[in-house]
Amino acid sequence: MSDPVRILISDPLDPETVERFSSSGDVEVVVQTGIDPAELPAVVRQYHGMVVRSGTRVTAEALADPGLLRVIGRAGSGVDNIDLDAATAAGVVVMNTPGGNSVAAAEHTLALLTSLARHLPQAATDLKAGNWNRKRYMGTEVTGKTLGIVGLGRVGREVALRARGMHMEVLGYDPYVSDAVAAELGIAPRTLPDLLAESDFVTLHLPISGDTRHLIDAAAIAAMKPGARLINCARGGLVDEAALASALESGHLAGAALDVFEAEPPDPDGLVGMPGVIATPHLGASTREAQIRVAAEICEKVKNYLLDGTARDAVNPVPKG
Repeated sequence: MSDPVRILISDPLDPETVERFSSSGDVEVVVQTGIDPAELPAVVRQYHGMVVRSGTRVTAEALADPGLLRVIGRAGSGVDNIDLDAATAAGVVVMNTPGGNSVAAAEHTLALLTSLARHLPQAATDLKAGNWNRKRYMGTEVTGKTLGIVGLGRVGREVALRARGMHMEVLGYDPYVSDAVAAELGIAPRTLPDLLAESDFVTLHLPISGDTRHLIDAAAIAAMKPGARLINCARGGLVDEAALASALESGHLAGAALDVFEAEPPDPDGLVGMPGVIATPHLGASTREAQIRVAAEICEKVKNYLLDGTARDAVNPVPKG
């Protein structure tokens, strides 16, 4: 390559990792965050590589004339902020870091699960307001309860490991994971309808796509066990939020814990304001360790692809030649 290899970092990454990456001498790194979407097409075409988190939306317009751009690295697992069809058409490979934040997301899931079981945020808020309401916040034990995991990728498996340590019965649904593999993980495989009907807690760990959008719709929620609780630390579009609100209002579901939403940030007067809802602002991957891990991993992947053609964890076809 005649031009110096130039990489744009358009979202905040761990500063120490960026400093090490910038000083390696192999590539020229430019950090430019908060780029106006209208200006993004003219900016990205000047770089051979680009590293994003969830803040930058790489649209078809941004990739219509890719210029020098050959690779986009997503520091994290979800790539719904990148138009994969447009990237493929432009000959741009997209990579992610599917395992980098798995532990963080799994730990956050279990934190939300236990918070739901014991009404922890509501009790803490009430106490800070001067109210001592021990009887109001009678909880439920999770030991012996059934957890249904929808999606048995890296995060789902980490959740299963921890739930089994809490002596929960773990069910799983994933059409891409064989019953034999699920059994090896200590997970009892189920169809989605059976999992919903049997589970005291249901947690979602799958990507958003045309097939999974509103997977948990009014019919799926109606199929859930009365008094069950729903947890979503994956993607907001997996759940029909209006249907969920109706189920909470009617008492069919006892509660929901949500880290992700169809529109972020969500309306505070809508679903997140309901008394049975625990809501966090997309914190699943927000640990110091996870952010260091995904930043270092994606920077290395983008650099290696540009320098020697090695493509790890590509989520779209890698251009030949």
